[in-house]
Amino acid sequence: MRCFFGSCGSSGHEVVFLVGDFTAMVGDPTGKSEARPRLTRPEVLEAAKTYTDQAFLVLDRERTVVRYNSEWIDELGAAGMVGLCANHTVARMLERNDFAQRFQQKKPIHVHEFLYPLLQGYDSVALECDVEVGGTDQLFNLLVGRDLMPRYGKRAQVVMTLPLLEGTDARMEDGQVVGPKMSKSAGNYIGISEAPAVMLHKIMLVDDQVIWRYLELLSAKPLAEMAQMKEDVRAGRMDMVRVKEGFAEEMLTTFHSSGAARAALEERRLVAGGGVPGNIPEFVLESGIGVAKALMRIFGLNSIGEGRRFIVGRAVQVNGEVLEDAQRTLTEGEYLFRLGSKTKRFARVKIVE
Repeated sequence: MRCFFGSCGSSGHEVVFLVGDFTAMVGDPTGKSEARPRLTRPEVLEAAKTYTDQAFLVLDRERTVVRYNSEWIDELGAAGMVGLCANHTVARMLERNDFAQRFQQKKPIHVHEFLYPLLQGYDSVALECDVEVGGTDQLFNLLVGRDLMPRYGKRAQVVMTLPLLEGTDARMEDGQVVGPKMSKSAGNYIGISEAPAVMLHKIMLVDDQVIWRYLELLSAKPLAEMAQMKEDVRAGRMDMVRVKEGFAEEMLTTFHSSGAARAALEERRLVAGGGVPGNIPEFVLESGIGVAKALMRIFGLNSIGEGRRFIVGRAVQVNGEVLEDAQRTLTEGEYLFRLGSKTKRFARVKIVE
């Protein structure tokens, strides 16, 4: 998904939010050491269902046009595709770092991967926009569009790139934030449509030093205010919990509401103080079930073995007491389960015959 800005008379610019439903079937090779698996059109359309809903948490729905690049690429045809390829060289393609590295390492580069930057560039030709905005990892692809536009008689667009946000698993090394970019496929993301409590939980787990990067890229606070916050932390006038909670409140207010942000923070503080949240899931299970299996079912663990590991690690409480027997079976009655130490998850379980 990319954003374009096109002239819109005296009112300024019109925002075009582009869903690359055709190019997604090709697969973006950016940053990849091997060819990406190709997606089918039904798979792409299924994935795209939530794209616009998420985009309009940031963009103004009334001032944004949504387009799909299959509109023009489907109509390009074989002759048009050959003409598009004639506007670029293999040598220029090999200027891309990922392609160059794979070529040097004698790893295969499939022909369809060369098509991806060209097809993305052709989007710029079709839309005839003034400005295209994308991540720094997309610079090569964006410049292909800028290069192609004059070849089709269009005025070359302005390219703007924005820094990539590292994932929740990033760490600080030698004064630099190190780690892969945030993405769903890497499992290191904070989804803007996730529940407030989930967003809060993920933000609080971000490394204390990395959270400043999140503030710089995402917060609306002035840089001078952030600098003062850093100084207050260094001087012991503010702790990192307060910094993270403040950032989390800003993000939850932006993507949910101020009320949802306050409720999530109050619940977190309640749990941190030893309390139990009011709205927790309830389950009914059969008598005689092993406690490790019960953990798997109520908390969605991957296996019974994972449940046993939590018990051995003393990370499970039942009715306020640490569970130590991984072989225990549950008899008829009602139980309050707590899973985790730093991150606490709760469930009420009724065991019936």
